[in-house]
Formats: sequence, structure tokens, C-alpha cells
Amino acid sequence: MKVKVLSRNPDDYVRETKLDIQRVPRNYDPTLHPFEVSREYTRALNATKLERLFAKPFVTSLDGHRDGVNCMAKHTKTLSTLLSGSCDGEVKVWNLTKRECVRTLQAHEGFVRGMVVRFCGSSFFTIFWDLVLWLLWPAQHDPGQGGITGPLESVFTGLDHHQKDAVFATCGQQVDIWDEQRTSPIRSFTWGVDSFSAVRFNPVETELLASCASDRSVVLYDMRESTPLKKVIMTMRSNTLCWNPMEAYYFTCCNEDYNLYTYDMRFLDKPITVHMDHVSAALDVDYSPTGKEFVSASFDKTIRIFAKDGGHSREVYHTKRMQHVICIKWSLDNKYILSGSDEMNIRLWKANAAEKLGVMSPREREAANYNQTLKEKFQHHPQVRRVARHRHLPKSLYHQTKELRVMKEARRRKEMNVRKHSKPESVPLLTEKEKHVVTVVK
Repeated sequence: MKVKVLSRNPDDYVRETKLDIQRVPRNYDPTLHPFEVSREYTRALNATKLERLFAKPFVTSLDGHRDGVNCMAKHTKTLSTLLSGSCDGEVKVWNLTKRECVRTLQAHEGFVRGMVVRFCGSSFFTIFWDLVLWLLWPAQHDPGQGGITGPLESVFTGLDHHQKDAVFATCGQQVDIWDEQRTSPIRSFTWGVDSFSAVRFNPVETELLASCASDRSVVLYDMRESTPLKKVIMTMRSNTLCWNPMEAYYFTCCNEDYNLYTYDMRFLDKPITVHMDHVSAALDVDYSPTGKEFVSASFDKTIRIFAKDGGHSREVYHTKRMQHVICIKWSLDNKYILSGSDEMNIRLWKANAAEKLGVMSPREREAANYNQTLKEKFQHHPQVRRVARHRHLPKSLYHQTKELRVMKEARRRKEMNVRKHSKPESVPLLTEKEKHVVTVVK
């Protein structure tokens, strides 16, 4: 004989204390909730609108330099420490938690051309035209108590340090590899170029490095080889580049033609992605620690955040007072962006403009995660996409964007007319990726 008994567990509906939330039983059968999708759509639209309403990315400004900020360096072991170098040779050490300068050093008599912190965080390097200065950490010592390499014969424009070994690279008239204990380079690379503007070590495959040259090329090197590996020559010059910290083969370079290009070093015949939106030369680029996004600084006084595979930026930051942005860094905790600009200020921005700073209660965190899931689910709906993509731009920037769009359309129309009135296949049809690469030399 079968006996049916009603069984209720008090833990399912009785609160532990009177401050707890009432537990409501819910049947998830979709036939009982015919309007669930429409309710979720409304919630997603409201969440997107609230995100734009609370998007206040600017955190603080660090002022104290007496000339434009020319370069910055992140400390490899401490999140709250930042180094900056200005055009008057001054180096400042900042505590980002307290938002104050903790040390000022007069390192050079002119532009600080480059700056990098050693992989162990014990010291840092700065360069001037013909001088590499090695300063011990912490910086309570005078600059003269650090190790100094120089003055040297060549002119320097860029600097980077190996991720694991006591080796650093400089660029100028050639790319030099230096041992910290020696006063002459252990290896030098040249390839018929008169000068280089930037050099970067690969953070994953640490023996590889790349440089940007004045003949519009990006050159790849292997420290174990005696000659460069190969180079790609583009239609305009690249200012600097940055390797993806999670994918060893990929790097992104910022170009004078207002675009950024992401390449796979194995296939340099065309970039993987062309990132556009800037209306003036892109001057600096830095990847997030996750390798999924990167941030770019431009001469058009804006900062833009791109997905690594996105052709257009997901975010643009600007202020009335910010001038040409010279250098940019993404913090190692993936939460903040630091920018240095012409008007002597370093600005701290949130990587996610609408993110709430500080401690969140469990209910707040659950609500934020739920809203984020809804926004991702309905992101391609026209109204949600329109609200999420809309950005207010300064009037000059807005008009420049429109003008560039008109110019691009005119070039496309002219190319179509030339092709229409020429012999078949005499004018090749090039994709946007292929237009900007001249040749690859091996």
C-alpha cells in the first residue's frame, strides 16, 4: 500500500533571524512564466541606462611635475607604486593609495626618454639621450648612489628590461642588449635603419623582442640569434608597441595614421585586426593583465579602450583640461588606467567606468552580476545597443570624426570609379587589413 505524506522542511521557509530576507518558493517551469523574456528585456534596458548614468571614470589627478609627463613605469611587485618621468629630467615616485608623491629625483638634464622597473622590483632604469641611469630601490638614496652606465656613444630613445634575467635593451641608432654588470652591449642589432623609437620584450617568450623603426617598419628579434628575424613595413610609421601578456605571438602597435594594428608575429603579411576611432596619431598602448583588452593614448587628447579583437573602441575618456596624451598604463590589478599628458598631470581612471569602488555587500554583488548577465544576453537588441554605445564627445572631436568619415567615403568612391573604368583585374581589390602593409622582409 502506498501512503502519500506532506513533508515540509522548516529550513526552506523559516527565517533564521528577523533581519533575513523572506524566502519565497519559486516554480521555474517556463509555461508558468510566459512574460519572462519581456521582463528580462526591460530589466536589461534599465540596467544599461543606469550603467551609463553612473559611468564616472575619472578617479583623481596627480599633479606636481613642472613639465609634460613623457614616460611612466609600473612597479612589478607593488600595485600602489608608480614612477613617472617628465620633459625636464625629473623622476617622481607616487603612492597611488595616498595619492601623493613620496620621492622626487632630478635624474637628467633633459627629457626622460624611457623608464622601466627591474623584474624583481629592487631598482629601476631611466634613459637620457646618451645616458642610462640605474637607480636602487627604495629611492631614499640620492641618484649618485645608484649604478650609472654611461655616458655612452649612441643616442637612446627607448628602454625595456628582460622579464627574468639581469638584461635590458635600449634602442636609438640601433637595438642594443646590455648586461647590468657591463658597460658595453653584449649584442647589437641593425637592419639598415637610421633610428628606432621603441623596443619591447615579449613577457611570455622572454627571449623575443620587437622594435619600431623610423623607416615605417616593425622589426622582430631573438636574443639567441645574431641577426634580426624579420620585419613588416607599413604605409606610415609606428610610434610604439605592446605584447599581449597572455598570448605570446600577438602584439599591437600604434601608428601615425590614427589606427592601431594587432599582428600575429608568425603571419606578418596582414594584421589580425585594425582598430580605428582615433582622429589623430596614436602615441602609446598598453595591454590589460588579462590580455583581453588594451588602452591607447592619442594626440587627439583622448584615451580609448579596445577589445583585443574589436575594430572599434568600447570606451573613450576625455576631460576639458587634458591635452595630448603621451603615455598610458593599465594597472596590474586590472582595475585602473593611468595616463600622462602634456599639461604636467597624471590622471587615474577606472578601467570599467560604471564600476563601484569600495566594498560591496553580497546582495549588491549578486545584483551587479545579474544585471551584467542580462546586458550580455540582450546586448544586440537595437535599443540596448544604442544606449550602451552612445558617448558624448567634445565638439571638435565630433566634427573631426565626421570629416574623417566623409574623407574615407570619398576615397572609397574614387577607388570604385577607377576600378569601374579600368581593365578587369588591373586594379586589385584590397581589404582594410591589406591596405596598410607594404611588404614583409625576412
